[in-house]
Amino acid sequence: MRYRLVFIAGLALGYVLGTKAGRERYEQLRKSARQVAQNPAVRNTAETAAQQGRQFAGKAYHAVSDRVGDHVPDSVAQRVRSLRERSGGNGADDWGTSNT
Repeated sequence: MRYRLVFIAGLALGYVLGTKAGRERYEQLRKSARQVAQNPAVRNTAETAAQQGRQFAGKAYHAVSDRVGDHVPDSVAQRVRSLRERSGGNGADDWGTSNT
């Protein structure tokens, strides 16, 4: 799904940059894109997808670290432990965004 969205965005960008329709068509496309981006349904879907992605990433992180933990150097294992302790479920990630 992500690749499809990137392809569509690239197609739209190529059209905008390559078109001879001029500024008027560009403004029309920009207005449409803004309306889609501000649509509550689109925003809710994007937030839901982001939240699910964080959940899957967390599960994968724990599964991999549990299986690989004994096979990595101590310095890497310490770093992983410190990251786990630091994240500690405080509701925010390293980028300052909410996990909700």
